[in-house]
Amino acid sequence: MPIPISIYTTFCRHFSSSLPKRPIFTSVPWKYKNQAIKLAQQALTDYLHSTRSLPYTYADQISKNSLVSLSNLVSNIHFTSPTFATSLQKYLRYHPINELEFFYESIGIDYDEVSGFLSNDKFFISEEGSAINVSCVLCDFGFPWNKLGMLYKEEKRVFSMSEEDVKSRLCGLKGFRFSTTSVIGISLAFPFVLRGELSGEIGALFDDLKRVFVDFDLESCVQGNVDAWYEVCRKIRVFYDLGCEKGKVGELMGKSKRIFVDYPVEVLVQKAEFFCKFGVRKEDVGLLLLKKPGILDFQLEGQVISVKGLLKHFGLSAEELKSVAQNYGHVFGRNKMANLPHVMRAMELHEWFFNKIKDGNHQLLASYVMSDPDEDLDEKYRDGLERIQRTRTPMHTMNKLEFLHAIGFGENALTIKVLTDLHGTSSELQERVDCLLRYGIVFSKLCSMIRRMPKILSQKPEILQQKLNYLCEDMKSSLQYLDIFPSFLCFNLENRIKPRHRFHMWLTERGFCKQEYSISSIVATSDKSFVARLHVIHPDAPKLWVDFSHSKAH
Repeated sequence: MPIPISIYTTFCRHFSSSLPKRPIFTSVPWKYKNQAIKLAQQALTDYLHSTRSLPYTYADQISKNSLVSLSNLVSNIHFTSPTFATSLQKYLRYHPINELEFFYESIGIDYDEVSGFLSNDKFFISEEGSAINVSCVLCDFGFPWNKLGMLYKEEKRVFSMSEEDVKSRLCGLKGFRFSTTSVIGISLAFPFVLRGELSGEIGALFDDLKRVFVDFDLESCVQGNVDAWYEVCRKIRVFYDLGCEKGKVGELMGKSKRIFVDYPVEVLVQKAEFFCKFGVRKEDVGLLLLKKPGILDFQLEGQVISVKGLLKHFGLSAEELKSVAQNYGHVFGRNKMANLPHVMRAMELHEWFFNKIKDGNHQLLASYVMSDPDEDLDEKYRDGLERIQRTRTPMHTMNKLEFLHAIGFGENALTIKVLTDLHGTSSELQERVDCLLRYGIVFSKLCSMIRRMPKILSQKPEILQQKLNYLCEDMKSSLQYLDIFPSFLCFNLENRIKPRHRFHMWLTERGFCKQEYSISSIVATSDKSFVARLHVIHPDAPKLWVDFSHSKAH
């Protein structure tokens, strides 16, 4: 199972800030900047209202919430304080502008993403009549103008609806006995409620929300404004994004309502992301956090663990520890608690460990501390660190070492040995690991392969992909063969693997080769041994091999 994409990153795509992230009005002297912004906003408002016939309220919203686009516009005008307002009005009168750029930025779409929503043949807001009309209806209902981009990005079809349909839908949502403010907060967090049947998924969602807000009185803990409702609904959405079924978790959420009051949404998604790294079902992670909310108080980032000590703490017997250490010695030693999920996956103990926590032993995680400051210190590892500090590029090497720890390798001599044969930056190494995991190689087996043959990760992902394809599709083998012959991935595909394999197939098809040879014996033997074996197969085989290789080369 691949290392999951960051839930936090995915979550933030939905709820990113609409504030400009780049310098604005850089063409204006600093002392005049505030004045220039106000004058530019007023000029744009007047243009949209007087020239483009947009109601003043909405024209004003667009001008106040499109600072980057406005800054780009102002950069076309030479700034002088006395004539700036007049010059800007004149510019707007005689130079067409892409009004939709201002509109999309104003509703909260990040300026860097705006170009993806623009059309080559549309420039005026009137050409997107449905979108502006729906935006006006939503704004009149109480939606913050600069948050409408959340709805637009997730449910663009809402902005193609008629004004009457949107009004009808908003009234329908209020029919679930929620206030206007709460309907807005719910809609911003769950944009899909603005379209489709009010039964089914939407009905199931509102059943849960009524259970949480009304039956368990979470409503009394929410301040009566849109931002507060939206914030709580963002937290609730985290659990649905994890796979919890709508209509089935309302009571559980209600019983754990303090989750939605006491913890910022960032804490929820970070803890969810931590436990998802165990490679278990995301739904199980969501249910774990709802049933054991105390886990949210655990500090899982800065702590250092002894792998052996933690396994003993969670009940692994001495005999079991001995067996695990023999098979996964590269994982033992110290590591960071933040790397714990991949430490467990590297030993194939992730499901056992997660089930321990899920079944009521979560407090063991909070109560764990190393028994001795010198526990599990590896002197050879420490010597390796000192050698790294004396190299010309210690930071580069330490980043690679951090990568190894992050995928489960412990602070031990084996890890230092592996490190010496790793080539590439830490991000490149991670891309190569992700490629192999996506193809279906088991996490623990991949770590064992890296321990035995670190040079596997010295290749680009596309090269690894080609070799895996050839192994499974052309050689009719399975990924399990890499457990015994990981160095297969280190041989050149075009100059070694393909010609040798195809020649063996050619000999077999013509009846020259009576014995079945393993992939490793075909690929890994030296050129001299390979030719010698061909002579045993058939006296003419070496000459045929030369002719075969020559024909393939040309």
